[in-house]
Amino acid sequence: MNKILFFLFSAALLVGFSSCDPDEDFITDGSAKLEFSLDTLRFDTVFTELGSATRSFKVYNRNSRPVRVSRVFFLNSSKIKFRMNADGYPGNDIENVEIGANDSIYVFAEVTIDPNQPLSVSPFVIEDKIVFETNGNLQEVKVEAWGQNANYFPSRFNKGVPVVLTCRNNEISWNDPKPYVIYGEVFIDSCTLNIPAGTRIYVHGGIARNEFFGVFNDGILYTLTNGRIRVLGTKDKPVIIQGDRLEEPFLDDPGQWTGIILGKGSKGNVIEYATIRNSNFGVYADSAASLEIRNTQIYNTSSSGLIGVRSNITAENCLIYNNQGNSLLLAHGGDYLFTYCTIASYGVNAAAFSASNFLCYDDPLICKQRSEYRLNARFRNSILFGSLKDQLRLNDISGGQPAWMFNVKLENCVVKVEELIKEQNNRYARFFEDFCTDCINGKNTDKLFEDPNKDLYQLDSLSIALGKGLPILSPRKIDIDLLGNPRDAQKPDIGCFEKK
Repeated sequence: MNKILFFLFSAALLVGFSSCDPDEDFITDGSAKLEFSLDTLRFDTVFTELGSATRSFKVYNRNSRPVRVSRVFFLNSSKIKFRMNADGYPGNDIENVEIGANDSIYVFAEVTIDPNQPLSVSPFVIEDKIVFETNGNLQEVKVEAWGQNANYFPSRFNKGVPVVLTCRNNEISWNDPKPYVIYGEVFIDSCTLNIPAGTRIYVHGGIARNEFFGVFNDGILYTLTNGRIRVLGTKDKPVIIQGDRLEEPFLDDPGQWTGIILGKGSKGNVIEYATIRNSNFGVYADSAASLEIRNTQIYNTSSSGLIGVRSNITAENCLIYNNQGNSLLLAHGGDYLFTYCTIASYGVNAAAFSASNFLCYDDPLICKQRSEYRLNARFRNSILFGSLKDQLRLNDISGGQPAWMFNVKLENCVVKVEELIKEQNNRYARFFEDFCTDCINGKNTDKLFEDPNKDLYQLDSLSIALGKGLPILSPRKIDIDLLGNPRDAQKPDIGCFEKK
């Protein structure tokens, strides 16, 4: 039916509108602009089966002379899922469309969607642009359609728009078996958002602009002071949170969406058995926010994987890798406990771990305007390793006086340091006595992981981390690894994986 209507529109336009007189004096000035009735043509139908939809918009010539549009075409012509009709002329690349003086034309577009096709063929958000070329000028109208049967949240019209999710201090669960697609920014306030086991969340990013953030990468899940998020995956049904570009060329691209932000004072946040990937950063815990994160992987980010800023984070059995910034960044102090975590940084000019007890408000190279706060960071049975000589960046603004302002302790960990223990007036000369007890200072020649070049962070059969941990009994017993394998009761392995 939609196709019939589409061609009826075409016929009606051909009959109902007369073309411009060929002898008319067309504008040839490159400054002549068209105007459009909208900037984005959205197909608001979420298809549950094969179907089509048609939408239209108007193109205006506000000039006192006629104009000839030399081309009207879809930008992504090689991957077209849309069809077009401009002023009665069908096609996906139409030439010489004329618009009379102070006149307008209709452009109709049709899309056909099969939501049962794989995501690589029919992604969640299908985007294209209709380009108008006039006297060398290029103008465009964006086209968007929804290629899968999913829960689009907050709605399918919220790109670049912040929306508050509230439930009067109650709870909301995203428990629909269909995936959720975050389209815009979701602010959780006076509400607990529960994300149960097996939930799939795909975040649509891209450049956006609003008064709150200015120009930014879209796709944000943000808890305000009275909001919290509980990601409750299991070993067999983990929660997946990633970008929505699942086609092969984009599957591993970082920076597709912003990330998860736990706002100032947001308490009781929990992430268990989750995979967070393809964002600017994985999780950012702001001042006085608290997070318990367990059995979770964070990777393929364009900056840091996990960020804590004067916050409180407890992490167990976590794997953080393939981050273009520090895999773990702790700034402006806070309280942190990491147990059985593997924090890796290969192939980038950033250490696996960076910590500081201050925050600069001016130029970081000057840092005269700053705030200082105590740092307590403890690591147990964890790996902090990568390709650089030093995988720990420790920045203590107090210079060790008083000692409690910068309290970093590592126990039974595999680390990699070289210049650190020679720098800063030998502040860290006794690093392996005062900061890192019973630790192993690894080298590139040591056996550690199976193959980090292939993102295989299970321990090698000759790994220096085998059997070098201590059993963890408090504040809670940890006797399994990230994959659910039991840990040795007497001599567990270091890191998130126990070697079978």
